[in-house]
Amino acid sequence: MIHAISSVNRHLYEDVLDQHFRIRHDIFVEERRWETLRRPDCREVDSYDDEDTVYLLALEDRRVIGGHRLYPTTKPSMMSEVFPHLASVRGCPSDPLVWEWSRYFVVRDRRDGALNLQLMAAVQEFCLNQGIAQVSAIMETWWLPRFHEAGFVVTPLGLPALVENAWTMAATIDIRRETVDALHDRIGVTSIVRQDGPRLDAVARANICGLAAQRKSA
Repeated sequence: MIHAISSVNRHLYEDVLDQHFRIRHDIFVEERRWETLRRPDCREVDSYDDEDTVYLLALEDRRVIGGHRLYPTTKPSMMSEVFPHLASVRGCPSDPLVWEWSRYFVVRDRRDGALNLQLMAAVQEFCLNQGIAQVSAIMETWWLPRFHEAGFVVTPLGLPALVENAWTMAATIDIRRETVDALHDRIGVTSIVRQDGPRLDAVARANICGLAAQRKSA
């Protein structure tokens, strides 16, 4: 199962989250050589890991084997703060119904394709259930055929550019019932996301974040 973890149930997953930060460091720093993310404690944590982040993590018992995160675009996001030039045509989203999707990873011994499909289904299912209409993403262009194969509707926000020696683009991805249903059929389940503990209202939280950001800038 893919577990949805946020501020409302984080207390149930502190060990899992710490493990996941260390795996991110292993993959994004040691394996992919994103040296700007290197930290002495070997935990890859940045400005978008805070009380408003939602983590969708694939667990086998308590072992993290893959995952990604979501972040409200009503707050300063990775796209708006670091990569606004990649969204120069349509602009960076700032909407409670659009959440930024990032830090997608799968551990080395599970890169057989099956888990990738489950993780793609998870972001669609979680967002659909929360009333989120789109996710935005900064992604390397080689993701495009993978997303299209999964049935994702992708809209570029600008022109690609080289980032860390890789062609990279900004885009939004529609959240659609038909995409969720098709992915569920392919992986043979009716639901892939598990939410233990209190239930998060992501859109309400994004609206609060937006109000806070407005007061801060006033």
